[in-house]
Parts: sequence; C-alpha cells; structure tokens
Amino acid sequence: MVTWTTSKHGIRHEPEWARGRLVSILFGAFSALALVLAVVGLYSVVSYSVVQRRNEFGIRMALGAQKRDVLRIVLTSAAVSVGSGLLVGRALSFGLDRVISRWVENTTHDPLLILGVSLVILVVATLACLIPCRRASSVDPMTALRCE
Repeated sequence: MVTWTTSKHGIRHEPEWARGRLVSILFGAFSALALVLAVVGLYSVVSYSVVQRRNEFGIRMALGAQKRDVLRIVLTSAAVSVGSGLLVGRALSFGLDRVISRWVENTTHDPLLILGVSLVILVVATLACLIPCRRASSVDPMTALRCE
C-alpha cells in the first residue's frame, strides 16, 4: 500500500543540504522570472511611450535633431525609471533581509554582489530599450509633419 505524504512532510525529512538546495533553486527561479517580467514590462512601457510620441520625434527630426538626440530622449526617460526602480529595490532588500534570513542562514551584504545584480539589471534594461529606441530614431519627419 502506497502512503501519500505532503510536500511539507517530504521536505522536513530531507537532509539539510537538500533543503538549502531547494530554497536556492526556488529563489533562482523566481528571480529569473522577475527579471523576465521586468524586461517585458519595461519594453512595453518604452514602446508605448515611443508610439505616443512618434509625431514629436518626427517634428524634432524635421527641425534638425539627429537620431542620437532622439535616442538620448528615449534612453533618458527609461534610465529614470530603471534608476528609481533600482533605488527602491535596494531599499526594499534592506527591509526584507530579516525575512530572507529565516530561510538562508548565511546572509551577507556583499557590495560586489549588489553591484553585479545592478549591472545585470542595467544591461538587460538597455537591451529591452534598444528596439523602441531604434523605432523612435527611424521616424520619418515627413509623415509626422503631414499628421500635424
């Protein structure tokens, strides 16, 4: 006869290293999912902003703005969002440190780890903004002038 155990019961009877491994895998999976959701969200917000401001970019280019100027406008607005998100996230990580320390015994405040994660987020955010930036810089000025 087979007896069914709950996952809570099964996890309790695992060795300590297996429980730590499970927690690490879960944290890694959820952090990867959070990164993917952040990329999709940032891409969609920047893309929507570019679509809404398409005429503005076309008029700017008709008045003499270069493609790099339009790129700078789009990237600056995205950088403000990402920078404020990093600051709020770091503040929340200090606040949630005690909750996480219940599951992970050796919590460290490694500045290199914090810097590395911030750099990964910045690189991924930059990659998420490249397609909308290229779309903004390729606006035809004549089309924008005809719409106005």
